[in-house]
Amino acid sequence: MNREQWLKVAELKGCDQIPCFVLITDAVRKQWPDKVDEIKQNYPEIFTDHLGFGPLPAEQPRYKAGQTQIDRWGCVWTNSYDGIEGVVTHHPLDDWARLKDLKVPDAAAEGHMNDIDWQQTALHIRNRKAEGKLTCGFIFHGFLFQRLYYLRGFENLMIDIATGDKNLDRLIDIVSTFNKELAARYLALGVDVMWFGDDLGTQTALTIGPDDFRRYIKPAYTEIFSMCRQAGTDVYLHTDGCIVEIMPDLIEAGVTIINPQDLCNGLENIKKHLKGKICIDLDIDRQSIVPFGTARQIDDHIRDCIETLRSPKGGLMLVCGIYPGTGIENIEAVCAAIDKYRR
Repeated sequence: MNREQWLKVAELKGCDQIPCFVLITDAVRKQWPDKVDEIKQNYPEIFTDHLGFGPLPAEQPRYKAGQTQIDRWGCVWTNSYDGIEGVVTHHPLDDWARLKDLKVPDAAAEGHMNDIDWQQTALHIRNRKAEGKLTCGFIFHGFLFQRLYYLRGFENLMIDIATGDKNLDRLIDIVSTFNKELAARYLALGVDVMWFGDDLGTQTALTIGPDDFRRYIKPAYTEIFSMCRQAGTDVYLHTDGCIVEIMPDLIEAGVTIINPQDLCNGLENIKKHLKGKICIDLDIDRQSIVPFGTARQIDDHIRDCIETLRSPKGGLMLVCGIYPGTGIENIEAVCAAIDKYRR
């Protein structure tokens, strides 16, 4: 699918097929490299990275079990699985007394774990434009809400919010300023879409209450997303977990393409709050049906997702991440079902 077709779907201007992307994680690919390659050859259109992220730093292997890494904010990450990013195990701001010494990355040079090569990024974007392909800017997953607990620690952050600690407003301003500076560099390159990732929900509810989201997170989202919209750039937000209570708030904040999980939010809730109002890049289940279901159950679920959310106006995309625990037969079933129903 070319740039014009993708943007028509994203902006609810009509479509003749649904953009779909299957992402097989490195951890799974390592289990069956030959079989995964065969599946990718059989379904080339759904393994095309339609967003076209720039030249992300190469790390071979990118994540290794037992490995620790320090990001540009000073957070220490520990990986438990080969090919799967780990979790933060040391929080540089676990004591507010350290706030004055916080090392804030330089948005002109630094990424998450490695420096951003802006010369190569600009070249990549120019080449994709010349080829009629979509261009996308990328800000590391966990850009705001999650970055707060990467820095503070989860329990500390929950206490900060519950008590209204004045230091939290200062930290949000620091993180938000960095994100705006980084986004501005991508916007200056004329990208079509800015990708943001921030997991806001648990399996059954928001991580923080909707009023706290509106007090602490939504204003910062609105600032950065407004920058993008004013530049004529679409705003893509990936957010895992149950976010039903703030779906309208995310639209108000400026999101134009949202990547919610299907089962924990419920297809009917997604239909009620999002269909026809915003583009839905639906995150197909990765916890139950895809890894543990039968081929028939996978086919039924993907068909149900599409029948519930499709529209002649567009506004529907699908993405399915394949994680450890998913057998090769189920990967094949996912690809076959997506390929069958996406038109």
